[in-house]
Amino acid sequence: MHEIRQEETRTRAILVGLDTGEYDAVRSMEELCELAGTAGCEAAATVIQARPAMEAATCIGAGKLEEIREQLTLLEADLLIFDLELTGMQIRNISDACDCRVIDRTMLILDIFAARARTAEGKVQVALAQYKYRLTRLTGMGTALSRLGGGIGTRGPGETKLETDRRHIRSRIASLEGELRELERHRKFLGSRRKKDGVLTAAIVGYTNAGKSTLFNMLTRAGVLAEDKLFATLDVTARALELPDGRSVLLSDTVGLIRRLPHHLVEAFRSTLEETAQADVILHVLDASEPDVRERMQVTQELLHDLGCDGIPQIHILNKADLLEAPGQSDLETVWISARHGDGLEALLTAIVHALPETAKRMKLCIPYAEGSFLQCLREEGRLFSEEYTPEGVLVDIMVDVRRQKRAEAFEVTKP
Repeated sequence: MHEIRQEETRTRAILVGLDTGEYDAVRSMEELCELAGTAGCEAAATVIQARPAMEAATCIGAGKLEEIREQLTLLEADLLIFDLELTGMQIRNISDACDCRVIDRTMLILDIFAARARTAEGKVQVALAQYKYRLTRLTGMGTALSRLGGGIGTRGPGETKLETDRRHIRSRIASLEGELRELERHRKFLGSRRKKDGVLTAAIVGYTNAGKSTLFNMLTRAGVLAEDKLFATLDVTARALELPDGRSVLLSDTVGLIRRLPHHLVEAFRSTLEETAQADVILHVLDASEPDVRERMQVTQELLHDLGCDGIPQIHILNKADLLEAPGQSDLETVWISARHGDGLEALLTAIVHALPETAKRMKLCIPYAEGSFLQCLREEGRLFSEEYTPEGVLVDIMVDVRRQKRAEAFEVTKP
């Protein structure tokens, strides 16, 4: 894997979209521009053609293609990025017509993911997605691939030779799928151990660049990379978070979502995303300053539904409240915060406490010395805050497991 880096001569690209009325082409192109910037590319111009359907051979019409060819020369651009998924034949035809490199939305996102993956599982997932994408496009991409020698859209584990053999790619896919299954088994084993040990879990989800990693860092001091870029972080990170009621929860930061996320990536990262379905509470982070916040919320909700997360308590976190003139009021299901400044985090922690199942309760007990075995059991199962030996017994401030609470109530110290 190679990191995305700023080259001496920054790649200049023309972004091309097709408006058939299926989605908001303008908003999608704005997002493509952000993706290009994340990949270290400068958007020299954007072009959107409105037509009833995609042109089978070249995606867009011949007249518009000729206009783009002229713009490439005028703007000194050397790359075309299409805001949709192209076939191998279309990539070759467009490349031949414009005499430049051509990549599509999926290739661009795969390139960013290849640069961002850090863990073994993340790298395998990205590699698998790239090989599967390439396998379906071997026919027709020969000339286009021969021009790709290096740069945006070519990074990662993939073959760059024109004669890439299908058998070799299928063999690599099988090998990567085997590695991924092994990594999944290990992760599921850890997950089952956490459940068995009664470890509470919370998952941060949401649209990319909504501030998930900033919030994660503010809550756990984890030091995860947080940038004003799409997909600044890719790998799932988990840290312990102390709650106001004395309990702790394992908080995980998941990969960000985006409109029309390539199905190759959804499939490759499904095993990682499915961890969200095992969480005790989901923290859905939204950028409150975005005009299309409701649409972005829907993107995340649809994926959560597909993952089987419907029955899990969910807290909607409206981040970047500091950018609004009049942010709304927080409650137990919706919390307004500014992750950058730390505003609203106390309300968020309170909401998490209420959303989690009651597994333990903080209690002050005076346990007689004759009940030493019970005290030892409480020490092993719960968190001990303080302990003091008195003539009446051992005075403890301790988290008591829900299974022991009824018996513990007999020793509870009454408040004056």
